[in-house]
Amino acid sequence: MPARMSTPLPPTSPPPPLPRIPAPRREQLPPPGASYLTPRARRGLLVYGVALLVGVILMPLLVWVVGNRVLGPYTHGQNTHAGPLALLGDFLVGLLHGSAVFWGVALGPLALLLLLRLIVAVVRAIPDGRRD
Repeated sequence: MPARMSTPLPPTSPPPPLPRIPAPRREQLPPPGASYLTPRARRGLLVYGVALLVGVILMPLLVWVVGNRVLGPYTHGQNTHAGPLALLGDFLVGLLHGSAVFWGVALGPLALLLLLRLIVAVVRAIPDGRRD
C-alpha cells in the first residue's frame, strides 16, 4: 500500500476553454455533387480498390484452380472434394483472423501494382542520356 502524502497538492485552476472551430461559410463549401478528390486521385483509388478486390476474391480462386490441377482436390474437413467456395470461405476466415500469409496473398496484386509504379517512376527519373 502506498504511503500517504504528508501535504495535499495545491489547488489548480481549470485550463481555459478551447476556442470553437467556426463552421464553413456557404462560399467555402463545394457545390452539391462535387468531390474533394482530384480526377487523378479518384482514378488511383479506383485502381487500388480493384487490385485489392482482385487479391481478396480472384487470387484464392486462382490458387484453387492451380492447386486442384497440380496437387489434387482441395479437402475441407471431412469433405474430400470441396470446391473453390470452400477455399474462398477458409481464405476469408484467415483474413479475419489476421493471418499474415492470407493478407500477403490478398495484398499481392496491390503490392505488385505499387512496385510497377515505383519502377516506372525510377525509369522516368533517369535522364534521357543514361537510359540506353
